Amino acid sequence: MSSNVAFKHVTLKTTANLALFAVATTICLWLCELGTRWLLGNQIMLIPRFHTSAQYGEFTIRRLRPNSEFWHTDPDGSWKFVTNSQGFRSNVDYEISKPWGVFRVIALGDSTTEGFEVRQNYTYPEVLQRYLRKNGFNAEVFNTGVSGFGTAEELIYLENEGIKFNPDVVVLGFFGNDFDDNVRSDLFRMEDGELVTANRTYIPGVAILDFINSVPLLRWLSQNSYLYSLVANTVWDAAKRARLNANEQARETEFTIATSPNKYKTDLTLALLERLYAFCKLRSIPLVIVDIPQASEPQLTPSIPADLQSQFRKNSDALILSEDLFSPYVGLAELHALHGVGHPNEFSNAMIALAVGERIRQLESGCAGGQQADPCPAARGGTPP
Repeated sequence: MSSNVAFKHVTLKTTANLALFAVATTICLWLCELGTRWLLGNQIMLIPRFHTSAQYGEFTIRRLRPNSEFWHTDPDGSWKFVTNSQGFRSNVDYEISKPWGVFRVIALGDSTTEGFEVRQNYTYPEVLQRYLRKNGFNAEVFNTGVSGFGTAEELIYLENEGIKFNPDVVVLGFFGNDFDDNVRSDLFRMEDGELVTANRTYIPGVAILDFINSVPLLRWLSQNSYLYSLVANTVWDAAKRARLNANEQARETEFTIATSPNKYKTDLTLALLERLYAFCKLRSIPLVIVDIPQASEPQLTPSIPADLQSQFRKNSDALILSEDLFSPYVGLAELHALHGVGHPNEFSNAMIALAVGERIRQLESGCAGGQQADPCPAARGGTPP
């Protein structure tokens, strides 16, 4: 056998082996996918993280990928997400310069504001926008919620980017895991009773997500494969727990055993909230805080503990407590998506929107120094003087 013939024979054999390996691997993965769907299909959440990095002043944090469309799927259903060029969950873009007569609201928050397990047009910022327009405001409500955000990232966004849109009201959706998220991000710390900047970058997993979302096959798998999601969710959750534990241990060592991690989380969150409120107050922007209930049907579990409510009320112009808003419906209506990630459902989002809308109307009713029943002419979209 000549050398050329031998080489061709080896090449053909290698190609055949590689092809056989590829086919076998594909069949194996497909069988694993089917097995995962069969055994765990009612437990796994297909929730791709469409995060990327954004530079806000001196800070680099996350935002949703601009101009994107993607789907979330879990046992409760499927939901389409659309983001605009600014990375908001929105079908429209917004100008930085606010047109005359437009009343702007910035909704800060995490996945409960972004609207996990809620249709695009039924998140509380979207319902709030329709409510305000129905009641005479020429309103634009910006849904700036990003899954995983804590008060620290919300503060950074407002101070460095959100303020550029010249908001008339800021709404902060506060959720129970914000206490942990503020420690996990380690963007700010408490030192000698003062809030100080600790780090200027927090973009967990963004490099990997940028790669995944740049490859069509991986992007498709993140929204459709139960096996892929099982692996990705397991790794993601483990990384989150590891970072939180490491930061908690560091703070416990720094502040001695006498200072519990829970106290540190509380002190840090309250300091962030105080700074956010001071920022708004200095610019005469009302701050409305919403206590978003945690999934615990048939009970009602607030995100703001009772012993902290006075501190939250002190650092806001209006505080909407989940007990006041939802207690009449406990046992009568479902408040959360029950079989998925457990976010507030569309009913709860609508209730939050109506409550926030009423508070805004009350706040704006005294804008000219009186107690008029209707909002200010500028807020209603009136003509310039």
